[in-house]
Amino acid sequence: MNYELFIAKRIIAGKEYKSSISSPIIKIAITAIALGIIIMMISVATGTGFQHKIRDKMSGFKGHIQITNYDNNASEVSVTPISKQQKFYPKFTKIKGIRNVQIYANKAGLIRTPTSFEGVIFKGVSSDYDWTFFKEYLVEGQLPDFNQQRTRDVLLSKTVVNRLQLHLNDTIEVHFFKYGKNKIPSRYKLVITGIYDTGFGEFDKNIMIGDIREIQRLNKWSENEIGGFEVLIDDFDALKEKGDQIYTTIGATLDSNTIVDSYPLIFDWIELLDNNVWFIIGIMILVASINMITALLVLILERVQMVGVLKALGNNNWSIRKIFLYNASYLILKGLFWGNIIGLFILFLQQYFEIITLDPTSYYVNVMPVQIDFFSILLLNIGTLVLCFLMLIIPSVIITKILPTKSIQFA
Repeated sequence: MNYELFIAKRIIAGKEYKSSISSPIIKIAITAIALGIIIMMISVATGTGFQHKIRDKMSGFKGHIQITNYDNNASEVSVTPISKQQKFYPKFTKIKGIRNVQIYANKAGLIRTPTSFEGVIFKGVSSDYDWTFFKEYLVEGQLPDFNQQRTRDVLLSKTVVNRLQLHLNDTIEVHFFKYGKNKIPSRYKLVITGIYDTGFGEFDKNIMIGDIREIQRLNKWSENEIGGFEVLIDDFDALKEKGDQIYTTIGATLDSNTIVDSYPLIFDWIELLDNNVWFIIGIMILVASINMITALLVLILERVQMVGVLKALGNNNWSIRKIFLYNASYLILKGLFWGNIIGLFILFLQQYFEIITLDPTSYYVNVMPVQIDFFSILLLNIGTLVLCFLMLIIPSVIITKILPTKSIQFA
């Protein structure tokens, strides 16, 4: 029989325990543990949510890896075409973890209305394009259909539509720039068949999706000439590895870049979120530990007479310390229990009802994203329990200073 645990349970169940002087301090300690785990859960869930949401949006617009001609010089516009006839298209046979390879071409244009104008990048894609991303953020209309001989249907963002006071199914006039001296822009009429809204202002403000065959006609390219390839992978964490493998596979005449290489500032900002999360976790565990140390010291001082009696009966210091450590562990578990219940409730509330909104111009998302990972939550709970318990071992040394002769004379 574990009599230390038995005594700890009797102390916890006792009525005098609940009405003792230490009761308010114990409640504060439990509340601190609960609040700590709630804040840590929210920090991890929102930090991870931000990372996943932003990188998913960027890969939705640009793909995980782009294969282009060296002559484009990192330009958004496709200047020098490359051949569609490549060994790796439509599928990389020697590289695993590739979800899709899709062709594209970009061309700069200007949408004009009787009262205003807006610069856009017309991104031409084909029937091999993965529409999963835009299906999620389609707010009106439908996606362009490229299975017909020719289509002038385009997908335009809600941001541009609102700025130009356009509507679904409107015909728009787009002027496309040509390169060289004395080149007159080409004028095209396109139809808005779908409106999307990702909340990512960096791309929403200028990306228009349409048929790559229109760009081929504008640039006087053949059917096999394109701007480049976008590669989608299964696991974002393997981006660098897949990027290196693709670079060595495509040959010397082509270049490849991952979205991390193309947009380093955005991904550096995302990495800063990890530092903030770790800082918050450290502070919360420290605060919770200090509160538990205070509660443990009060519990020990309140039961000095009991400690003296146990020592007089032959108990050693470590045995008595275990009684109070069991007691403190119960308080930690109680705080963790309520913290997890409340924390998960808040996270699920935000995930399904999107209560907290954000400014997309500053955060690239219009709703606070949450990514609930139960394994991370489990690690948070175990880490908090273990660290708090270890920090309680040191203050429990005060029990060794209590002398039976002095502690029980006033019993």
